[in-house]
Amino acid sequence: MGSTNNQSERAFSIKLWPPSESTRLMLVERMTDNLSSVSFFSRKYGLLSKEEAAENAKRIEETAFLAANDHEAKEPNSDDSSVVQFYAREASRLMLEALKRGPTSQKQESEKELTPEAVEVKETIFDISRGDRGFVDGTLAEELLRPLTEEGNSYTKICFSNRSFGLDAARVAERALMEVQSNLTDVDLSDFIAGRPEAEALEVMTIFSSVLQGCELRSLNLSDNALGEKGVRAFGSLLKSQKTLEELYFINNGISVEAARAICELLPSVERLRVLHFHNNMTGDDGAEALSELVRNCTALEDFRCSSTRVGAEGGIALVGALGAGNKLKKLDLRDNMFGKKCGVALSRVLSPHLGLTEAYLSYLGFQDKGTIALANSLKDGAPSLKILDLAGNEITVKAATALAECLGLKRMLTKLLLSENELKDEGSVLICRALEEGHEHLKELDLSSNSISGVGAKAAAESVVNKPDFDLLNIDGNCISEEGIDAVKDVLRRGDKGVSVLGSLEDNDAEGEGNGYDDEDEDEDGDGDGDEDDDENESSDSDGDLEAKLQDLKMQ
Repeated sequence: MGSTNNQSERAFSIKLWPPSESTRLMLVERMTDNLSSVSFFSRKYGLLSKEEAAENAKRIEETAFLAANDHEAKEPNSDDSSVVQFYAREASRLMLEALKRGPTSQKQESEKELTPEAVEVKETIFDISRGDRGFVDGTLAEELLRPLTEEGNSYTKICFSNRSFGLDAARVAERALMEVQSNLTDVDLSDFIAGRPEAEALEVMTIFSSVLQGCELRSLNLSDNALGEKGVRAFGSLLKSQKTLEELYFINNGISVEAARAICELLPSVERLRVLHFHNNMTGDDGAEALSELVRNCTALEDFRCSSTRVGAEGGIALVGALGAGNKLKKLDLRDNMFGKKCGVALSRVLSPHLGLTEAYLSYLGFQDKGTIALANSLKDGAPSLKILDLAGNEITVKAATALAECLGLKRMLTKLLLSENELKDEGSVLICRALEEGHEHLKELDLSSNSISGVGAKAAAESVVNKPDFDLLNIDGNCISEEGIDAVKDVLRRGDKGVSVLGSLEDNDAEGEGNGYDDEDEDEDGDGDGDEDDDENESSDSDGDLEAKLQDLKMQ
């Protein structure tokens, strides 16, 4: 009897955390009303406008949501109800703080009244990247960097990008930087040794590294310099001294496996890193494995980019596995690597805890159906506020479309969905487009170009976006849509406020190549079947009927 009761309890258990997207939006609306209503606090501190209240409410809910996720991670034995209570308490606390701060406009006016006109607002950013790109010698450096030596300057951020420093210029910069060294928080030295011989470039980097050593930097950008291992080690003294970095950029640096290992060796502390970008390097599998140790220690990471780095399956699995050490990712960009389907499955195992993920750029990774299905199932249970999903060029077919559609149907905050250069055909495209029809009011762009779709899939795409108020671009180019099919798409779009203006270019569409847009039942996975390309209207009608039957299995939650 007791066993029956336990089974009954399990059968009727309700999962309270995380809350659905609709619940979160409802909470934001209620907080907006409370923050903008007349109350004791509004009389004392001022009444917030509806717009400012809405901004505060959205920020409060997101902060409380992430705090509750952290609480759940730290207290794995806590039940859902305790996490929900923590979420509510945190939201209430932040609301009280917002009410006591009062309206921003009123505060700004008050500050204007209290600030004497004679007080000069100091500049904090020193940027010489604008203007003509070119070589900087000692004389030009004296002129460019003079403001840094002026007494009483308040520069905390410097950008020397787009200028090529020689040795004479570097020595001038060394003297100038000594004047502001103790105040610096953000340093951008991207593209500052272009065209210099290796020996001179290394000496220039060593000079800059030495003078900036010990600065408590928040952000460091060394992109677009041909570093390699020698260049990384030339910046050794600067890198070794950094314990407060929150942002680090190595983009287009020629980061080989040796350079990657040097970076990991030299950086003493990465616990505060929120942004880490490696793009367009020659890191390879061994380099990715080295970087994975660094990533594993970046538990606060919010924005990770490791795109176009020649990483294959082995390195990719190590790299994405390291992302499992944290749970704060908001933006992930792994585009243009040779990961393969096993890496897609590995990524799916670590993404769920990253509930704050809003942008995922995962194109041209070779995930295929297996990796895509695993990823879709993982995202379905997480990332409730996902806005951008890029899965272009992953060899995705109709086999993965159902899982993908079920996932996308739950992502009501989507603004951009990129699925170009796959093999979804009509059947897969219709499945996905139907999932987007209801809700998804924020959707701005849908890309189904180069997916072997015909008029059926194209029309379904148009119908899925026609009533979206913010929609801007429907890309169905590179397919095989007949003239009649294009006319049907335009007829659908004309029902919307923006009409056919949202339809992208059709320059690469093959209007003569439209078939029925479906895989023949006997066609193998590699597409060796003959397929029926009869354009007869009755044949198309039968295909539509078959598609309707297949769509019955789609389950939206």
